[in-house]
Amino acid sequence: MLRYSVPPRYQRQQPVRRPKLGPWLGIIDTILEEDKFLPVKQRHTAKRIFERLKAEYGFSGGCTIVKDYVHREKRHGREMSIPLTRAPGEGQADFGEALVVVAGVKRKAHYLTVDLPHSDDSFVMAFPGETTEAFLEGHVRVFVYFGGVPPRILYDNAKIAVARILGDGTRQKTRTFSELQSNYLFAKHFCRDEEAVLAALQQPGETAELKGMLTD
Repeated sequence: MLRYSVPPRYQRQQPVRRPKLGPWLGIIDTILEEDKFLPVKQRHTAKRIFERLKAEYGFSGGCTIVKDYVHREKRHGREMSIPLTRAPGEGQADFGEALVVVAGVKRKAHYLTVDLPHSDDSFVMAFPGETTEAFLEGHVRVFVYFGGVPPRILYDNAKIAVARILGDGTRQKTRTFSELQSNYLFAKHFCRDEEAVLAALQQPGETAELKGMLTD
């Protein structure tokens, strides 16, 4: 961590040993390479490669090890890197559940967690339930803890914040969340899936939305 400004990629010192599949790896790699020049529907599935290995080359191993290797090679063939950069101060919030012991009694608690990925600072507060009151109080406490309001916060699609998800994917905010956002003037982003989350963390802040709120 101290020697490198960016952690180096892991480099395997020795190739993975595949005693059962090893003698046929060259054949599989050749089939996969030739498939790149064929229409998608005419390319080999992992099962078809396994059947060819048995019928044409006398392969005596199982289908699973062939499938695992083929899937891994196909996945690596389209692998891409996404830089995970977070602007200072941006946060992400979520509710979670955990079993806790209160006065000797085990019960379920609902906790609000807000963290700042750039600095890895975080705030967690537990409540009896995932309610509107808990959502609002948690935000008040977290802003006090951080000593300020993050310029943008990433949320999931909690019902406390999202009233409806429209046909085009737009999130219709609840009145409570709109009032909270208008009071503290932070931009928001509601995630849709993992890819959207990664993209959202790298986009500029929602300046237009903040300008509209200030105008109102």
